[in-house]
Amino acid sequence: MTGPVVKAALAPLGVAGAAAVGAAVWGMGIERYLFTVRYHALRVLPKGAEPVRILHVSDAHMAPWQHRKQEWMARLAELSPDLVVNTGDNLGHRDGLTGIRAALSPLRGIPGLVVHGSNDFQEPAPRNPLRYFLGPSGNLPAHKHLDVDALDRFFTDDLGWSVLDDTAVSVEVKGLRVTAFGVNDAHRKWDKPELIPPVLGTLPSADLTLGVMHAPYRRTLDTFVELGADVLLAGHTHGGQVRVPFSRKALVSNCDLPLDQARGLSEWNAAGRTVPLNVSAGLGHSIYAPVRFACRPEASLLTLLPR
Repeated sequence: MTGPVVKAALAPLGVAGAAAVGAAVWGMGIERYLFTVRYHALRVLPKGAEPVRILHVSDAHMAPWQHRKQEWMARLAELSPDLVVNTGDNLGHRDGLTGIRAALSPLRGIPGLVVHGSNDFQEPAPRNPLRYFLGPSGNLPAHKHLDVDALDRFFTDDLGWSVLDDTAVSVEVKGLRVTAFGVNDAHRKWDKPELIPPVLGTLPSADLTLGVMHAPYRRTLDTFVELGADVLLAGHTHGGQVRVPFSRKALVSNCDLPLDQARGLSEWNAAGRTVPLNVSAGLGHSIYAPVRFACRPEASLLTLLPR
């Protein structure tokens, strides 16, 4: 009887092991290449305004060899956006700018807004993924610096986009005056939102106000609502990157954002106002954690409509 008993006891372990192997193969070999566009509609424009299409891209974490991602991102121009919002962490390798150029150059001439994440400044480094369950990741002083100046020249000089780190701008989009403000990476505590109000005071009145950030920390979301944002856009969370299938909640958000808001469209309440919040699950991953499970890489197309 010993043999059959042992086999019966080991059978669940074999099933669990096979499931784990299957999940790893799916997450590393298949799902991280299943790029998708998420579509949302928001009624935030003045009455009588034409619809405005915002393409929200984030967290490409680009490495030069990631040609499938570059080619898919290049085709996003076919969505004919009226405005592009890029919420940071474009680079994932010291030579990642080559891939970002290939991915985003087709969007040249479309108005665009950019904020930075830490991976626009610093190379990624290996991390123990289990540490994310203990709280937001900390800074690693051994990080090597990336050429963020070259990245910004591409955004501003080549594409004609505006970098919003701790400042505000006014742009015209389809006849509407849009004010946008943003901060540098709050995850690294590089943000200086106190610099924004003096700039806002110099801008013309707006039909629409956007608050743009990389990391959606509560303090930033609250401040942006108080400053008058009509729509909030963020990245950073990767949507959790590895999720329980069919669950609204991410396993981690790598910030203090509630786990059920780590991906997609939700609402943020502050200062007596309720404002739409779109958190992109992003298009990439660290080269040291090449996996996505139940969390496809994504870009968002937000169609803004009259109230």
